Amino acid sequence: MGTRLKVLNVFKRLHRTRIDVFRDDERALTAARLKINGEFKKNKNETSEENIQQMIKMGSDVETVLRETVLQVEHVGENKLLLRPRESLLLENVPYCDGPRKKS
Repeated sequence: MGTRLKVLNVFKRLHRTRIDVFRDDERALTAARLKINGEFKKNKNETSEENIQQMIKMGSDVETVLRETVLQVEHVGENKLLLRPRESLLLENVPYCDGPRKKS
């Protein structure tokens, strides 16, 4: 895959992740869009293949961090917060068992 396509792929993935992570939060959606677009515009004239590959790696890492670690929390009252986790962040709750399991 050409470098230009890789850059475009990272750009699209960042925007898709932004939309998923900050759903229903217009302020965060706008801020993230401006930041993503600004960083790509700032570096659009980069010609060094090594620097471009480093920026592609950084963009992919940022997308992963956003997707895996950011939670939406909303103030619903004084001293109360509403947590809105995405389906991808919810894990199956398996109780811890210290002893060996019996085979059935």
